[in-house]
Amino acid sequence: MAESIQSLDQLSQLKGAVGTTAADAPKYEKKIDKYGRAYATGKRKDAVARVWIKPGSGKVTVNTRDIEIYFARPVLRMMIQQPLVAAARAGQYDVICTVAGGGLSGQAGAVRHGLSKALTNFEPELRSVLKKGGFLTRDSRVVERKKYGKAKARRSFQFSKR
Repeated sequence: MAESIQSLDQLSQLKGAVGTTAADAPKYEKKIDKYGRAYATGKRKDAVARVWIKPGSGKVTVNTRDIEIYFARPVLRMMIQQPLVAAARAGQYDVICTVAGGGLSGQAGAVRHGLSKALTNFEPELRSVLKKGGFLTRDSRVVERKKYGKAKARRSFQFSKR
């Protein structure tokens, strides 16, 4: 068996040898393809978005269409821009994404998640800012399945005494 520790001094020396320091913290590195783009996948509800970013004028393209055409509601466009605004990088990156599955709200959430991850792949120092804003966390809430004997997932059929 290992040696027993008799004093607090020995314990602190042991902790220094085993514990992690700031130098041992994981280093995140830049992940860019041969075209100078960073890639990430974002998910929300049933929607999956594949997002590529590269330095540019701030043009956002979703499924080969402009963002104003694909996401007509301003709330959804604002939601997608949130990671860029939080990182103070609005208008500095061109975003190209393909998104499939779910509805428009879920798709916008998936694009936002993918964009946040792509930003951390392009600029790893932005990770703390985006993590603090909650943009890197995958929102795992999905629709509950319908149960037998019920009208929906939890709603019962209307009760009638006669």
